Amino acid sequence: MRYFELICTAYIKRDIGFRESFEILSKYISFSMAQDELLLELHKQNRFKHYTFSNLYPPQRDKIYHRGQNYTLTIRSLNEQFIDTLQETLRANINNPYLQIVITKKKIVKQFFISELYSITPVISTIDDNKFWTKEQDGDIIKLYNQLHNNLDRKYQEFYSEKLDSSENFIQLLSVKNRKPQNIWSTKNGKSFRFFGNKFSIVPREDEASQKLAFIALACGLGEKNSFGGGFCLGKGI
Repeated sequence: MRYFELICTAYIKRDIGFRESFEILSKYISFSMAQDELLLELHKQNRFKHYTFSNLYPPQRDKIYHRGQNYTLTIRSLNEQFIDTLQETLRANINNPYLQIVITKKKIVKQFFISELYSITPVISTIDDNKFWTKEQDGDIIKLYNQLHNNLDRKYQEFYSEKLDSSENFIQLLSVKNRKPQNIWSTKNGKSFRFFGNKFSIVPREDEASQKLAFIALACGLGEKNSFGGGFCLGKGI
């Protein structure tokens, strides 16, 4: 297994507030996908997109990404063709009013043993009645474990067209790192809405299936709404 990563340098054309940054990046990527026929078709389909992206880095104390500055954006995918095509269309997206991707560097990451996962953007997980899992709304940690595991398992099966022999949940330990739910905002038809999520530190199990699912979390995001910026993770390991 391996995933493909674009490390992008983004030049900021006008100040971007943290609250609006996820939506601006998501739409920049979506527009860039729409410039290629195959990626446009993927964007339209109601299925896993198998990519994930970070927010702009470094974060700012005043929660504003400032005009005239450069920041780093990381995009990952299991699909090399997706990354290769996006590498070209991202830089061609010159009319965006907020930012311009000026440099992209491709990196290939082979599967490695993951001792810990850290989510750096909110992990979104829906429960009954389309509510988002939070400690306040639900608090059932076993339900959360199962939601996260099953989501990664479906991503694996859909991309590789095979089932994993996973007899137990890939999570050995999980710690919720936020005191209050974290938000990702977006708009549709002029109306604002938000997804509620959490920041997690996860110790995955050491068996083969669990390690594959942990790698999938790095490659295309933990939890749901990855194309909106949810569930981008870093991994510690060997």
